[in-house]
Amino acid sequence: MKRLKIAIDGPCASGKSTVAKILAEQLGYKLINTGAMYRAVGLMALENDIDPLDEQGVKSILRQVAIDFAGPASNQRTILNGRDITERIAEPDVAQAASSVSSLLPVRRELVARQQAMARAGGVVLEGRDIGTVVLKDAECKFFITASLGERARRRLKDYERLGIHRSLPEVQQELHSRDLNDMTREHSPLVKAEDAIEIDTTDLTIEQVINRLLGHIEENCRKPAGDRS
Repeated sequence: MKRLKIAIDGPCASGKSTVAKILAEQLGYKLINTGAMYRAVGLMALENDIDPLDEQGVKSILRQVAIDFAGPASNQRTILNGRDITERIAEPDVAQAASSVSSLLPVRRELVARQQAMARAGGVVLEGRDIGTVVLKDAECKFFITASLGERARRRLKDYERLGIHRSLPEVQQELHSRDLNDMTREHSPLVKAEDAIEIDTTDLTIEQVINRLLGHIEENCRKPAGDRS
């Protein structure tokens, strides 16, 4: 059976990361969290005292950034230059740095090239903000996962609480609003739904319901030859 390329896009805390993990696990596919790659670059900039918006400064360290993923999709770890940074890149300062470095063209060109190389053989689930529109324009299956701002803020607040990070709900909501604005208005590869992507609003859905919808669409449409898809 053909091993597909599956693109999952959407805004922060929409549920796309959780969905991508479960989907990759159930299909036996490799998970590539592209957002974690930008966070790794953002972290590298912070650790080298480089302004994440300093294009030349970030470009100077880009080739030193070796990013790998380890472990099963359900508990994937992000490795930067041999060091596990999974928990660190979940923190707000790294998220903001990632938003900044992701707006830089040299960073996007480099990481997109790496992501495309990782996905070339198929059997992959790529999750991010420009997968269906830029990284994998030829993906057999494209999804755009979204949710209301209020629901996304509640989800992100729970994530922070698990990490021992103290934030109020209004603070998190403003943080997500700012991140959305940055992602949707940046000059290079802004967050936008691909024309051929299936949009799923997860606000009032359980994870199981979302996964069932994705799997149903994959089985009915994505395994067919391109000319036969409905």
